[in-house]
Amino acid sequence: MTDDALTRRTETIRDRYRATLGTVPSSVADRLRLAQDFGRLPTEEAIAALRHIVLTDSPLGARVQQLVHFGQLLALGRDAPARLHARGALHAGAGFADLIGVAETALITAGVPAYALGTEIIAELRAAEDGAEEGPEEGAAGWRPDDPGRATAR
Repeated sequence: MTDDALTRRTETIRDRYRATLGTVPSSVADRLRLAQDFGRLPTEEAIAALRHIVLTDSPLGARVQQLVHFGQLLALGRDAPARLHARGALHAGAGFADLIGVAETALITAGVPAYALGTEIIAELRAAEDGAEEGPEEGAAGWRPDDPGRATAR
């Protein structure tokens, strides 16, 4: 296989991650480098194809699918992947209120540690969106229950 063909195939995989998550996670970039170096790109292509079927062709749609991923990963206590899918949910059109609803559901299904992880992730994402280095002061979060999308400060 030529280097150009290998590069095109690898870029196709990267494009699928960009489409669903808005970025190529560093763990995926690492896997792709290993796959290229050891002639195992077909494995990554198979994973990408399955992800495409499950995520893109899902009757749930991209937004709900990313929210489901976020909730499942909170319940499993998987910090880094949960962060990735929370960002993916925002990229797919979810709002902070949606993420909070998922964290609250994780509280019921997996307990306080899952909820705490979820709210930590949401606070960090909100602070990053606001351009702040730290989250808002206690009591200043301004979550409005009537806001169907992104929460705003009062």
